[in-house]
Amino acid sequence: MSDPDRVLLCYCTCPNPASAQHLAETLVRESLAACVNRIAGIQSTYRWKGEVTSDSEELLLIKTTAGQFEALKERLLAVHPYELPELIAVPVERGHAAYLEWVRAAGGD
Repeated sequence: MSDPDRVLLCYCTCPNPASAQHLAETLVRESLAACVNRIAGIQSTYRWKGEVTSDSEELLLIKTTAGQFEALKERLLAVHPYELPELIAVPVERGHAAYLEWVRAAGGD
């Protein structure tokens, strides 16, 4: 399997349900992600501009491929309300083969 076909699991936090839903729908509608799961009610503690801050956020779990990542990143940065959005991609080493093939195929729709 070539590198562009490698399945990635991307993490992204959003400040509220509306922005999370908008981002999830945009990425799937534009075939940049096969699926986006939203996890509500997470608490994030982080340092921002010299201050320790805690906020409620929604976590997005974005399934895509390495070949789609740059386009996904550009779109996410354009749509996301944060000044510095979180976007972390982790390669999927193993999984249900049929599901991983679906993720690969869904990016081309």
